[in-house]
Amino acid sequence: MGEKDTITQKLREAFAPESLEVIDESKLHEGHAGHSGRNETHFRLNIVSASFAGKSRLERHRMINELLASELSPGRVHALAIKANAPGES
Repeated sequence: MGEKDTITQKLREAFAPESLEVIDESKLHEGHAGHSGRNETHFRLNIVSASFAGKSRLERHRMINELLASELSPGRVHALAIKANAPGES
């Protein structure tokens, strides 16, 4: 299972999202300084979940970063851009 699949599965299990989009943006970083040449290193995440209701943006990001700590460890996922909303937010 690749990083994208692992991230998607963990997020679905932990947050039961109404919507979830995990976008692999690794190809956009090819040729940049520090790019390892590996795939599945840069992701953009759009998630809507009731789990985020009443939480600040920082709290939401922390929840996701804690869940994905092993994926975000050195040598795996290099960057994760997060947009986390509660239902009804845009």
